[in-house]
Amino acid sequence: MSLDAIKSIRQFIKDEAERFGAKTSVEYNKPYVERNNTGAEALEDNGAYFGFIHPAEDISGPFHDFSLTIFPSADDKAWLVCLGIGSMGFKNDFELASFPGVRRLFSRFIDEEGYCKSNFSDIETSLPKSITQSEKLQHLKSSIQTYTKVLPVCQIVDDPESSKGRSIISAFVAGYAKIRNWPSNKSQRKAIDDSIKPFMKDSITDEEVAILQLLEERKYIVLQGPPGSGKTRLAKMVAEKIKADVFFTQFHAETSYSDFIYGLRPKVSGNEIGYDEVIGPLPSAIQNSINSGKKTILIIDEINRANLSNVLGPSFYLFEYRQDLSNVNIPITPSLTLQKLPENFYVIATMNTADRSLAVVDFALRRRFAWYTLKPRAINSKLFFSDDFNNMSSIFEWYASSNELPLQPGQGYFMSNDEAEMKRRVRYELYPLIQEYLREGLMRNAKEEFNDYFLSRIGLSIFE
Repeated sequence: MSLDAIKSIRQFIKDEAERFGAKTSVEYNKPYVERNNTGAEALEDNGAYFGFIHPAEDISGPFHDFSLTIFPSADDKAWLVCLGIGSMGFKNDFELASFPGVRRLFSRFIDEEGYCKSNFSDIETSLPKSITQSEKLQHLKSSIQTYTKVLPVCQIVDDPESSKGRSIISAFVAGYAKIRNWPSNKSQRKAIDDSIKPFMKDSITDEEVAILQLLEERKYIVLQGPPGSGKTRLAKMVAEKIKADVFFTQFHAETSYSDFIYGLRPKVSGNEIGYDEVIGPLPSAIQNSINSGKKTILIIDEINRANLSNVLGPSFYLFEYRQDLSNVNIPITPSLTLQKLPENFYVIATMNTADRSLAVVDFALRRRFAWYTLKPRAINSKLFFSDDFNNMSSIFEWYASSNELPLQPGQGYFMSNDEAEMKRRVRYELYPLIQEYLREGLMRNAKEEFNDYFLSRIGLSIFE
């Protein structure tokens, strides 16, 4: 790679930075300090680098905090694009490094030839061998060894001047612009979103198609996700799509074997007490699939609200994936004994990941079902209030830990007929939900962001 090419990429990242809101013309409060060590001697020694560092740092010498760092090559060899940390550690950015959203953002930009640390405040752990011993990076070995503990994210770029290479570099600059709060208007924020969008892999999943395929392969699946993410609605849509007969039940804390499968109910007639059989939803659905020959789906809403071992009883074994039970007879009811479930029988269960009081699903059940996670997503509808959804989504994306992310309210919370109804939903549904989270010690790092949202939206402080 020629010196002219390195100059070209240097100018490219400065142009991108300006497009993303970096005001380099301002004399005070500069957006960044540029570091450039790409002279002939540095390139010959394979110790060249360039990029941006925190605006409070000096133009040369050791520095603190997050940096955008690129290790180039003078030959036609791979470059390494990184979010780095100064060798002097943190001074202003330690809190920033603790936000899950920073890692979540940059982790999207890497592929199998990249690396992302699990903890961005960690400056003691070295890069893995996949980077330090990569054949593509042997020419940068001395630089990598020097900075191996302070590169939380890095991506190998084979050809930085290609459209793919520039796309990766642009995404890293956009990510850096985002954590530095450069954008000050809508067009700058859109420019950042446009550069990041190609790396947002989750947004292109067709959920209905994926669930249909999974259902055909595994037959028994659980749709898990936060409230309002459309679990039950999607289960019914899938059943309709395959033209199945539908049986529906909802579990609760007191659901028992006699409710779901088979039991006896006392019946008083005069002075005599008798008993009626109670055939539950499971044998009813199974019997329908046998008698009709049609595809039959049993939808179990809120499957983790009940004690599943007690509810399923011996029928638990019938859900074993690809296990031959031909030598085992499992009694379901006095008139129904099975060695295996019918081929045209399916189960779609739903599970609320936000309810912290629910029973933990044991590993044996997890093995027997396939699990599909539904995430809150924007809906193309006139009834969907995208601004409210995006505000809430941004807070969770930035502040929620991996355990807290499933608490994000789903898209169902943001469907309303008009502005007045939406404000009532915010006041009487979202507001008490977020207050409950905070009372339980969840999402505490985001309390001021939540407070700002509710104050501006409905005039109420989250602390009232």
